[in-house]
Amino acid sequence: MCSIFGVESKTIPWATLQAHFDQTISRGPDMSRVAEVPCGYLGFHRLAIMGLDERGMQPFRLGDDLVVCNGELYGFRPLRERLMEQYSFQSESDCEILLPLYREYGLEMFKTLDAEFALILYDSRRNAFVAARDPIGIRPLYYGRLTDGSMVFASEPKNLVGLCDVILPFPPGCYWADGKFTRYADPARVDHFIMEDEETVCRTLRKLFIAGVEKRLDADAPVGFLLSGGLDSSLVCAIAAKTLKKPIRTFSIGMDTDAIDLKYARKVADFIGSEHTDVIISKKDVLDALEHVIALLGTYDITTIRASIGMYLVCKYIHENTDIRVLLTGEISDEIFGYKYTDFAPDAAAFQQESEKRIRELHMYDVLRADRCISVNSLEARVPFGDLAFVHYAMSIDPSLKMNRHNMGKYLIRQAFAQDHLLPEEILWRQRRLSATPWAIPWWTI
Repeated sequence: MCSIFGVESKTIPWATLQAHFDQTISRGPDMSRVAEVPCGYLGFHRLAIMGLDERGMQPFRLGDDLVVCNGELYGFRPLRERLMEQYSFQSESDCEILLPLYREYGLEMFKTLDAEFALILYDSRRNAFVAARDPIGIRPLYYGRLTDGSMVFASEPKNLVGLCDVILPFPPGCYWADGKFTRYADPARVDHFIMEDEETVCRTLRKLFIAGVEKRLDADAPVGFLLSGGLDSSLVCAIAAKTLKKPIRTFSIGMDTDAIDLKYARKVADFIGSEHTDVIISKKDVLDALEHVIALLGTYDITTIRASIGMYLVCKYIHENTDIRVLLTGEISDEIFGYKYTDFAPDAAAFQQESEKRIRELHMYDVLRADRCISVNSLEARVPFGDLAFVHYAMSIDPSLKMNRHNMGKYLIRQAFAQDHLLPEEILWRQRRLSATPWAIPWWTI
């Protein structure tokens, strides 16, 4: 992760703004830089992932245009090769292609990106900022206004506290230009369902998900994997291990008493031959971390806090004891394929409606939680289940196929890999216990 900051005004000197920007320096501890532009300031705290030397430092510049981006642009190398016919590049960073793409396509560029990103771009022709966020909202971005009405953008709300009276999440799949928001993508929207049979659907899901994992293995910094022993993270790890053809580094966390999930995680690790670490925590570790986790999340919501403690502590261990900079995780599968909260959907339409709602709200819940817990430990999260091609296809599947017709949640994604033998059978078909929390109750049963 990195931290970006943009103020479309010079009414406040940068020396004052610096303290606000530095609230999120843990997101990018490697190097910091600010650029003054005619209409304001752009700031960047870097966590080096691609193009590790100083040439990969942002803001990037093309003529009088500048950009700062917290993101990963997948499949950027062929694009870079094509753009090199007209543009010169100084680094190996994926984000350096953004300004040439913007020069070529303008605001239509955002529709073309296969990426997880949040960016702020200074357009010299407009003498104004353009800001944008990826369609799911995997990378965070917030905005507010100064007292003079000028826009301010930042990676986290804490950057804007004291500057803006109202702080709002930048809507995913939108760009801001010429004083207004425009939606360029909505991954939850389905224009028509794909009426294919189960075998065809599973074959396509398998192909797309493998591609989504593989493209997220491209990094110049070391990559690790969170492994809970559940279906989603186990699939990510198994595909990565098979793709890389070498032991990957996996990490699980559990309490020092009755840590049942560690048993399943170890079974997966042994099966795929990973270099595995169990992070064992105590009640004291949880209590000691509690206030810090509440502060980094910015919420007192019990469910969110409870779900974050383990992720925060395992990431803290990884940050303090390894050289890993990138983590692949298993988030987003539940929202796409349904699980306990959709097991009781009365019909396919209700299932689809709930799934669309949860995809659109991801940036406020699971994705936000994972971002905060990982980035505060100076790590970057990558989410294969959030791959845009995979999500688009999965959301377009006839929802009657995704309903719990086999007494098995997320049946399609399990069946898609049933013949690969990537995982032990007891893991591939393992059911998860229902969480006794209000958010787990489907809205149609309330």
